[in-house]
Amino acid sequence: MALSRARKAEIVGSYVAALPAAEHAFLVSYKGVTVPQVTDLRARIRQKGGHYLVVKNTLALRAIQGGALGSLAEHFAGPTAIAWSSEDPVAIAKVLTDFVKEVPALEFKAALVEGRAVAAAEIQQIAQLPSREQLIAKLLYLLQSPITRLARVLAGVPQQFVSVLDQIRTQKESA
Repeated sequence: MALSRARKAEIVGSYVAALPAAEHAFLVSYKGVTVPQVTDLRARIRQKGGHYLVVKNTLALRAIQGGALGSLAEHFAGPTAIAWSSEDPVAIAKVLTDFVKEVPALEFKAALVEGRAVAAAEIQQIAQLPSREQLIAKLLYLLQSPITRLARVLAGVPQQFVSVLDQIRTQKESA
């Protein structure tokens, strides 16, 4: 059934409203994936703060013209879905790669990470990166470590002084 011009304009408007917010986007081919599997994937992506949208290619191409996703225009062929997030690309990449292990029918087409087009082969490498929370924890540890060591050294000086005074006291008592 053909879409009316008004319905197409409405769909393009919804794409324009949603897709420009996609700082990090992954294009996938969902051919051969069942509806319950896609529903499961959507739920997993939502848990990580992302979105999943099956798009109509011709309408999506109109919506992404001039935007960051425009660099991936050549990949809008065949059944296409977009998984995107404005926060953590690694989390979405991990969800998708884990899902591909369970459902090999889902295939990566390309990705957009921080405004840069990424080939499908590189998405596995993105998924292996530590998450944003892990990187922040490592940074805090590295920043806190020198301060902790300095506090221990500064606390050691009075401790040693008290120890020396205690040794002098014991020597005087024994003498």
